[in-house]
Amino acid sequence: MNRKMIFVAAMAVALVPVAVAPSVSAEPAVRAYVDARVCDCSGFGSGCRPGIVVHHWHRRGSDSRGVGWVYASREGVRSGTARWLVKKPGGTWKVGEGWKRASWVGSHVETFWGRDGHTGPKYPRNTKFCVEFRGLTTKACVTLK
Repeated sequence: MNRKMIFVAAMAVALVPVAVAPSVSAEPAVRAYVDARVCDCSGFGSGCRPGIVVHHWHRRGSDSRGVGWVYASREGVRSGTARWLVKKPGGTWKVGEGWKRASWVGSHVETFWGRDGHTGPKYPRNTKFCVEFRGLTTKACVTLK
């Protein structure tokens, strides 16, 4: 009787890790993406005059970066028009998207191009992005690492 109880207890201890372990599926593993956002502010005083955020993604070890969306903001104004520029390593500045009206949100205006998800144009690592507002000489820029 005592041996039977020890055997049952030992089996219970041995089976617990099997029950807790994740199941292994027959499907191949999905390659993980690295999602990141880079942002920068320019200008003087409080807030961003202007500001930029770029959402980018890539697979581990890849030298290419997919850009999902680009966001531009400017503090202290009620209206504005913005565009974004892109410069590949060793290349020249090109317009990423044309002028777009920014919407007023409280103390700043903002606009964006693109959408969430792993869609959008691909650029090499160390590509630079800038946003500029019409009538403002200061730009906000970031580099994709």
